[in-house]
Amino acid sequence: MHAILITEPGPADVLAWTEVPDPTPGDGEVLVDVAATAANRADVMQRLGNYPPPPGAPEYPGLECSGHIAALGPGTEHSGWSVGDPVCALLTGGGYAERVGVPVGQLLPIPEGVDLVSAAALPEVACTVWSNVFMVGGLLADETLLVHGGGSGIGTFAIQLAHARGARVLTTAGSAEKLEKCRELGADVGINYREENFPERVKEETGGAGADVILDIMGGSYLADNVRSLNVGGRLTVIGLMGGRSAELDLGRMLVKRLSVHATTLRARPTDEKAAIVAGVAEHVWPLVSEGTVRPIVDQTLPLQRAAEAHSIMESSAHVGKIVLTR
Repeated sequence: MHAILITEPGPADVLAWTEVPDPTPGDGEVLVDVAATAANRADVMQRLGNYPPPPGAPEYPGLECSGHIAALGPGTEHSGWSVGDPVCALLTGGGYAERVGVPVGQLLPIPEGVDLVSAAALPEVACTVWSNVFMVGGLLADETLLVHGGGSGIGTFAIQLAHARGARVLTTAGSAEKLEKCRELGADVGINYREENFPERVKEETGGAGADVILDIMGGSYLADNVRSLNVGGRLTVIGLMGGRSAELDLGRMLVKRLSVHATTLRARPTDEKAAIVAGVAEHVWPLVSEGTVRPIVDQTLPLQRAAEAHSIMESSAHVGKIVLTR
């Protein structure tokens, strides 16, 4: 088969469409013929040499895909899945390829009303948002969520899902155009981080209380301001380090306000943890997608051979939602 390989750490043009050995499904895995995958920030970090795949994962990027089951591996014969079934899947890697092996617990059906290609834009964002905002952050109806990077794939999904479940949503983005799109998706308040001090605006919009949950992609550079922006009993979940990996944490403020800070990744989790997250998505999120309340936001679709172009677009932050790559 063919896959996109990272020939060496570096700029987008190190991605090369290359012939590689066909994968063989291991115990508890199925083989999926890939119809589409999607570009994620983690793929860019892997290309730069900053986010190597976990042991045993394919060396080429791609953390999600959609397609059809091509073969059942050992131990999956009674899983309820059959050869030919349309699926989308959360991956540890290998989505930038014609075929990929997937642990059976990381398969999801294609939601009703979603086409096979667009479904490739769902697994990573759905699992990330569900696990961090709701499983870890415990966001409840009538609480307030602050989403940083509202125009990203994760941001556009978090806005929709939190709004659909009855939360009030504040979001940051770097342009008026992106903020308008965020409001169309259900954000109650848009904050231009290039022009406004977001902690002050959050306090203003919440009557001085602050957000109950914050979903953060920046890390160190936003840590102090995020803590300032939390309500009593607030929860900060950090899922990215675009603003650095370290910062000073005001424990006194955390004690007084009974705050909690969580930092999580999804890719390297054990398969049983991923399966639990996927099951939660299937139960709680997929019905909202099937009814059209929450939907994949696809900025553009490119052939997989143009993965380098997709990475360049992502690094420019010119997109809103996901960039999908098709076979």
